[in-house]
Amino acid sequence: MSLYPVILSGGSGTRLWPMSRAALPKQLLPLAGERTMVQETLLRLSGVPDMGAPLVICNDDHRFLIAEQLREIGMQATGIFLEPVGRNTAPAAAVAALHLLQQDPEATMLLLPADHLIRDVAAFHNAIATALRAVEAGCLATFGIVPDAPETGYGYIQQGETLEVGGAYRVARFVEKPSRDKAETFLAEGGYFWNSGMFLFRCSQFIQELRQHRPDILGACEASLRAGVHDLDFCRLDRDTFAACPTDSIDYAIMERTKRAAVVPVSMGWNDIGAWSALWDVGGKDAAGNVARGDVHLVDVHNSLVRAESRMVAAIGVHDLIVVETPDAVLVADRNRTQEVKQVVEHLKRSGRSEHEFHTRVYRPWGWYEGIDAGERFQVKRIMVKPGEKLSLQMHHHRAEHWVVVSGTARVTCDDRVMILSENQSTYIPLGSTHRLDNPGKLPLHLIEVQSGSYLGEDDIVRFEDIYKRD
Repeated sequence: MSLYPVILSGGSGTRLWPMSRAALPKQLLPLAGERTMVQETLLRLSGVPDMGAPLVICNDDHRFLIAEQLREIGMQATGIFLEPVGRNTAPAAAVAALHLLQQDPEATMLLLPADHLIRDVAAFHNAIATALRAVEAGCLATFGIVPDAPETGYGYIQQGETLEVGGAYRVARFVEKPSRDKAETFLAEGGYFWNSGMFLFRCSQFIQELRQHRPDILGACEASLRAGVHDLDFCRLDRDTFAACPTDSIDYAIMERTKRAAVVPVSMGWNDIGAWSALWDVGGKDAAGNVARGDVHLVDVHNSLVRAESRMVAAIGVHDLIVVETPDAVLVADRNRTQEVKQVVEHLKRSGRSEHEFHTRVYRPWGWYEGIDAGERFQVKRIMVKPGEKLSLQMHHHRAEHWVVVSGTARVTCDDRVMILSENQSTYIPLGSTHRLDNPGKLPLHLIEVQSGSYLGEDDIVRFEDIYKRD
C-alpha cells in the first residue's frame, strides 16, 4: 500500500511566546535544532518504505512559509490545503483522505502534527511498520507513548486485547487528562499510554467510519473540497462550506466510536513541545542543568533555560527560570509556570498590541521586512527581496517612501517610469504614486525604506496586481 504523510500545521503555539507568534508559530521555527519543526517532522520519515509525497494542511497566512520550508529541504508536496477557519483534526483528516483517494484508491495516510519532537527515529519507524500491519488487518491505528511520569497534561489510552499482528492492541478506552492521583495509578498499573495525536489508517476506511459516525463532517468537507479553488501551488477550501463544518477531533469523532481502534505503544523520545519547560526537558544541559542558546553568559545559574535571539543576555544567581529574549520582547518565567504564558498573549490581544502576532521581522512570499525605527510621522524598515521575486503593484493614500539600495539590484516602477538602481542609489516614491519593487538579479536585494506620512499602517496598501494573488 502507498503511504502518504499528512502534516497538520494549524496551531499557534501561544505558550511558546515570544518566539512563537500567530504569523510565525512554533512549527515554523527551529526551536529544538537547526531545522524548523515542520521540516524535522518530514525529514524523520526518510527511510520509511513506500512513502509518498506529503500533504500539508495549514492556514492561509502560513502558506508561503510552508512552501518555502518544503523547498529548502527538497520536498514537493502532493498538496498544500488552506483552511479558511480552524475546525480541529477530524475535518482536516477528512479533507486529506478525500483528496488522496482521488489520486490513489489504495492510499493510506500517516497523520502527524507538525510540532512534535521525536528523538528515537528508529523506534518511530518500527512503530509505523507495526501500525501498518494493524491497518492491513482492518484497524485504525493510533500511537501511544509509553509514559515515564504521571503526566496530567496528556490524555491516556488504555490497551485492550492483543492483536494477532503483534505489537498492537485493541483500544479499551480513551481517558481525558487525569488528575495527578489517577495519572500515578495509570503508571503503576501499566497498560496506559499517552495519547500522541498521531494516527495511521486507510483513507477509504476512515471515510467509511466518518460516513457511519459523523456524516455531517464528511458532507461539509466533501462540499468544501468540491467548491475549493486552486491558487498557485495551493488548494483553497471553500470558506462557507468549511466554516459550516462541525469542529471535532479525530479522537471524539471516530476513534472513541469505532470498534476498529488499535494502539501501538512506543517509546521514542517523544515530546509535543507544548511549553518552554518542555524545551528545557529535552534540551542539551550543561553541568548545572542549564539549556542556553545564543549570546548567553551564566554565573551561578541552575536548571534554567536562557535563549538570546538578538543581543547578549547575562544571568547571575538565579534558578529554575525561563528567559527568552527577542528583538521586541523578553519573557522571564518560573520554569514550573510556563503554561501561564498564554495569559500574556491574551493580555497583548486585549490591549490591541501586535507582539502576539508579529515579530519585528515579518516574512512575505517575496522575502521579508524588518522594523528598525519609528516615531511621529515616520518609520524605517529594512527590506530583503529574494532573487526573481517582486512586490505587488500598489499605492498608498497616506505615506510617501524613500528607498536606498544597500546591496543587490532593484528594478523600480513608479507611475510611468521604470528604473534600475544598484548599491548606494536611491529613489523617492511620492504619496499616491503607483509603484512596484522587484529584484531582477541573482543575489538578494537589501534596501532601507523610510516612510513618512500621517498614517503608516500595513493596511494602507491598495494592490492593483500581485503575482501571489493576495487581496
